[in-house]
This record gives sequence, C-alpha cells and structure tokens, in this order.
Amino acid sequence: MIHICNLTKTYPDGTKALSGINLDLRAGMVGLLGPNGAGKSSLMRTIVGLQKADEGQIRLQITDNESSAIDILEAPQAIRQTLGYLPQYFGVYPNMSCVALLQHMAVLKGLSRQQQAEQIPKLLELTNLKAFANKSVNRFSGGMKQRFGIAQALLGDPKVVIMDEPTAGLDPEERERLHDMLISISRDKLILLSTHIVEDVENLCHYSALLFNGEIKASGSVADLVTIMSDKVWTVPMQGEQEPSVIQTGNDVQILNKSFRFGEPVLRVFADSKPCESAQLVQATLQDLYFRTRAQTERDLGSIDSTALLNSETRGVSS
Repeated sequence: MIHICNLTKTYPDGTKALSGINLDLRAGMVGLLGPNGAGKSSLMRTIVGLQKADEGQIRLQITDNESSAIDILEAPQAIRQTLGYLPQYFGVYPNMSCVALLQHMAVLKGLSRQQQAEQIPKLLELTNLKAFANKSVNRFSGGMKQRFGIAQALLGDPKVVIMDEPTAGLDPEERERLHDMLISISRDKLILLSTHIVEDVENLCHYSALLFNGEIKASGSVADLVTIMSDKVWTVPMQGEQEPSVIQTGNDVQILNKSFRFGEPVLRVFADSKPCESAQLVQATLQDLYFRTRAQTERDLGSIDSTALLNSETRGVSS
C-alpha cells in the first residue's frame, strides 16, 4: 500500500504542481487520470523519489506490519528494489541489445547474477521480446520500447510498479497487447497507471483518482465514481451545428461534450432532470465525470464559459 498525506510541490518558477494530495493506494490496478499538465508526472516522480516535495508524506508498506513502512521522502534509496518505474519518456544506450541493457539495469538495481539468470528470460517471455533479445533497443518500434520499459520496471519483482502514460502513442494492437500484460502482472502487485486516456482507466482499473490543476478532485472505485453521474447524463441531437435553444446551461445543466452518431452531431448533457424534449437518458461513463470535473475546475479558475466544451474531442480526452 502507498499512503500519501498532504503532498505539496511548487517549482522554482512558482508553478504549483501538487496541492494537498491525499491518497491511499492498495494492490491491483489504480488509475491516475487527468489532462496533460495536471500534475500526474510530478506526482509519479515524487513517489519514486526523483524529486522532493515541499510538504507531506509518502509511506510505502509492503507487509501487514506497519512498522516496516518506508518513508519514501526521507529514504528514497530504500525503495530501489521494492518499486519499479516506467517514465513517460526514457532513453536507451545506442547499439545495446535488449538483454544486455536489462542485465545492465539489473546490476543497477542490485540483482545478483543468479537473480538475473532467473528473471530476465521470464521477463522477455512475459513482454513477448524473447525473439528480439539480441536486437538493439534503439531500433525497436514504439510498442516494443514500451514493452521493454515494462520489463526493466519489473526487474527485482517489485511489489509496486509506477507507469507514467504507458499507452501514449501506441497503435490499437499494441495498446491491446499492453492491456493484457498489465492485467496479468497486477494480480499480486500495486500498479499505479497515469494517463489522460479515460478508456484505459475504465478498461483496466478497479480504483481511480481524478487529478486536475494539482488537486485530487475525486477518487474511489471506478464503479462508484460512475455512479455519481447516474440518471443525470442525457444525449441531445443537434440540428446541424445549432445547439437546441431549449437547453439552458447553468448550475444544474451542463454540456459535457459533443460527439457524433452516424455523422450527426449529438450533445452529451449533465442535468438533474430532462433538459429538453429531444433528450434521452443514457448510461453514465467515467468520461462524463471527467468532462464535468474538468469544466468545474476550469470554471473555478475563470477560464471557461458554459459552452466551452462543445468542441471537445470525442474519441478520448485531450488536454
């Protein structure tokens, strides 16, 4: 389990990346969802000990004995073999083969020769890289590099694995392959997955936290988060590009986003009751909560009007 208490981080230029973060994360697949610039990478880097926080505490407990918990901020080196990390971007040594680079990284993690001999073949098998073990990593495709990144993160059999935007830039086939792999390794580990792709969290995670502007706006099981929006999400067909005049956006009615059905524009609307005659009640999704939370956050900052989400992306979430 990772226990995060009142975590705060402000960069030298005055940017407040994290503001009073409180989270309790347990084994399984956990999704940290938010747009680019929300603070996801800052939180990840702080958890793995790559940067210091201004305030707060992060405790890592891998046994039932509370006295064995590690204070990550006070002793970042103590978590090296307990925690695996896949950053959003990572470089590789040129002309170094996959197996040689894994051996090199295993040494940095303190693994013995025997541990390397036992683990590396299994990781190559798990990540479907066995046939490419002697190929230079810098010649790998994007999906293969991500699989290599997961392999190196799993060296030492860590109980906690942190992955920052692992599916970014992958084609659908590689994304599906990566999803299968993440599910298989999350059975006995805590996998913390940061992403701006709502579908990844809905498909993979049992628990999620929504991070906007450095603050946790909502957290809980994915099912419970979706329940917040139950019986309050409606679709409303548009006439060309004209918004139905009977929809009045306000405190209890909000346009979430615009999508298309058979080439025709359709509004997705949050409302406590039927917002207009043509509205149809639909099943709420995590993406609905994401759009509502984003709009509320931006409105609080004074940077959005009531119809600003009409041009939102419809095949995922963009920043």
